[in-house]
Amino acid sequence: MEKTWKPTVAGILSLVAGALGIIIGIAVATIGAIGCGVWGEMGLPFIGRLAVTATAAPLVLSAVAIVGGVYALKRRVWGLALAGGICALLIPPAFVLGILAIIFVAMGKDEFK
Repeated sequence: MEKTWKPTVAGILSLVAGALGIIIGIAVATIGAIGCGVWGEMGLPFIGRLAVTATAAPLVLSAVAIVGGVYALKRRVWGLALAGGICALLIPPAFVLGILAIIFVAMGKDEFK
C-alpha cells in the first residue's frame, strides 16, 4: 500500500490542536489561580477554584490529541489516531483542526497497521 499525505496531515493537525489546548489550558489555570486569590479576598474563593478545576478536561483532551497525532504520524493504531482527532475537535479554539484531522484519519484508514 502506498503512503499518502492524509495520515501525516491528520497527525500534524492533532498535534497543533493539542498544543493550542495545552497553552490555553495553562493560561486559564494561571488566570484562575490569580483569580482565586483575588476572589478569595472578596469572600468568593469558589470562583477562582472553579476556573482552576475547569482546566483539567481541556488538558486531558489536549494530551489525547497529541498522543493520537503521534500515532497518526506513525500510521499505527487507527482507533487511537481517530480518538486524537475527536479530542482535538472538543478543544474549543481548535475545533476546525479536529474536524479536518478526523476527515484525514478516516480517509487514510487503509494505511494504518
